[in-house]
Amino acid sequence: MTITEPIRKYILSGIVAFVVIGLIVANVMASKQDEDFSSNDILYSQAFQMQAEGNYEEAWIAISEVIKAAPNSEVVNYLAGIIAANKGDVKQAAIYMQKILDINPYKVEDAIFMIQLGEIFVAAEKYEEAKIVLLHCQESGWAPEEIPNYQDHVAALLAQIENLQ
Repeated sequence: MTITEPIRKYILSGIVAFVVIGLIVANVMASKQDEDFSSNDILYSQAFQMQAEGNYEEAWIAISEVIKAAPNSEVVNYLAGIIAANKGDVKQAAIYMQKILDINPYKVEDAIFMIQLGEIFVAAEKYEEAKIVLLHCQESGWAPEEIPNYQDHVAALLAQIENLQ
């Protein structure tokens, strides 16, 4: 069977139509994704700003919407954990902070994150987990500039755990 010139034109026209339709669909989907990203970014920024101002209830409402859209985002879960802890829901904060480690296991090398995680675990009465985290902080010998008495604070938290158990 030979392919004649008109058949070649139909095949080429079909391929061109397929590519053009694909580009149109991709463009429409990308613009929708851009809108979603933009609205989530605005909500995240609002949540961050409200949290910084101490308006934790409003911040929680905003970050809850972002969590629905980006449940596996490290930064979104971190902010949700910090907001939850600040509004007194330490059990929920512990869940978000633990999820961060599931998303990014290398956070165990972040001194600030680890002390926050230890504090939240202590507040949530998860003493065994807190002890593991705080011993890691102690063994690592971290001394970040942001927390000049870092090791003293770790030791105080470990002593608090010993007294509570």
